[in-house]
Amino acid sequence: MIPQIRPDQIADWAQQQGTEVPLVLDVREPWELQTASVKPDGFELLSIPMGEVPQRLADIDTKRPIACLCHHGARSQRVANFLLQQGYSKLANIAGGIDAWSQVRDSSVPRY
Repeated sequence: MIPQIRPDQIADWAQQQGTEVPLVLDVREPWELQTASVKPDGFELLSIPMGEVPQRLADIDTKRPIACLCHHGARSQRVANFLLQQGYSKLANIAGGIDAWSQVRDSSVPRY
C-alpha cells in the first residue's frame, strides 16, 4: 500500500525513508506547470507528464524516496502504483495534490 501524505508531511516522510532530500515527481501536464508550480524546498523536483513516465523510467532513480504529485492526487496515485509495479519501493502519494499544496504548504501557489 502506498502511503498518502499531505504536502506539509514530505520532510517527515523522507526522514522515515532514511533521507533528507526526497524526489517530488510532478506528473502534471506542461500547461498545468505553467499555471501553478511548486518551488523545491527540502526536496528535489522532477516534472514528467503522466503519459511519459513509462518511457522515462531511466530518469527516475529506483533507490530514492519518491513522492508523486498531480492536481488532486488521482493521477499521481496511478503513477505511484505503476512505479511500485516497476520495482520502486520508497513511494508516497501527495494527497490532495497541488491544490492541497496551495492550502497547507504555500499559499502563493495558484489554485486551478
